[in-house]
Amino acid sequence: MRVGAVVLTMGNRPDELRALLDSVAKQHGDPIAIAVVGNGSPLPELAVPGVDVRTVELPENVGIPAGRNVGIEAFGPGGSEVDVLLFLDDDGLLAREDTAELCRKAFAEDPGLGIISFRIADPETGETQRRHVPRLRASDPMRSSRVTTFLGGANAVRTKVFEEVGGLPDDFFYAHEETDLAWRALDAGWLIDYRSDMVLFHPTTAPARHAVYHRMVARNRVWLARRNLPALLVPVYLGVWFLLTLARRPSRPALRAWLGGFKEGWATPCGPRRPMKWATVWRLTRLGRPPVI
Repeated sequence: MRVGAVVLTMGNRPDELRALLDSVAKQHGDPIAIAVVGNGSPLPELAVPGVDVRTVELPENVGIPAGRNVGIEAFGPGGSEVDVLLFLDDDGLLAREDTAELCRKAFAEDPGLGIISFRIADPETGETQRRHVPRLRASDPMRSSRVTTFLGGANAVRTKVFEEVGGLPDDFFYAHEETDLAWRALDAGWLIDYRSDMVLFHPTTAPARHAVYHRMVARNRVWLARRNLPALLVPVYLGVWFLLTLARRPSRPALRAWLGGFKEGWATPCGPRRPMKWATVWRLTRLGRPPVI
């Protein structure tokens, strides 16, 4: 089973990027080809002995999903030169040297498995934040399970998924692009697993560190619903999230940005609408995450 890796970088973490590439190069089994995408930034010299490192420098920052899509295409249309692609944050580090082999084994044993979400752990404390466990019952990050979404910078995707449902939604730029792909994959019959034994070390950070966080989280949530949910569920899903946002008592500037993004999500094109089947809604519900929250 051929494995490749996609790493997106803005060029501001060269030491961390080098450490990540070294951790990929140390993986057991056949060498993993790596595509590094400079998202609006030039790339340093990235040669790794014995590893096929492909580089793409984009003239501007096109956002996370579009940048990762460029990385997919570095392995041929839809990543067709490989069977599995790892997507890794440039400031992450594979904690074990058998992660790629575990991925190969998981995908080989379960032909219906489309996506694996890794566990993210702080390199100093070993702790995993609740938000990094892609399910509602997130109190035990050491419990592997079948899930309904995945973590964008710590995952493995079977390239047949891209062949069937397409890549990440370019226009999202940042936030919820993984759930958009996950819902389309689930609707096509693929399965998604969270694996606690596949670990990416990553420093603990707050998502709101990004200046565009509140606006894009709100805008993209509206787009996500408009693109993927049956019409009856769109107002329910967005109504629940509207109330949850108010219940979390964000600061006034944050709430203003969120409301602006919510309005933008309704006023701007969301891309092609392909509502999931009601059978998929029931499947998501049985997995513990009905698409209303």
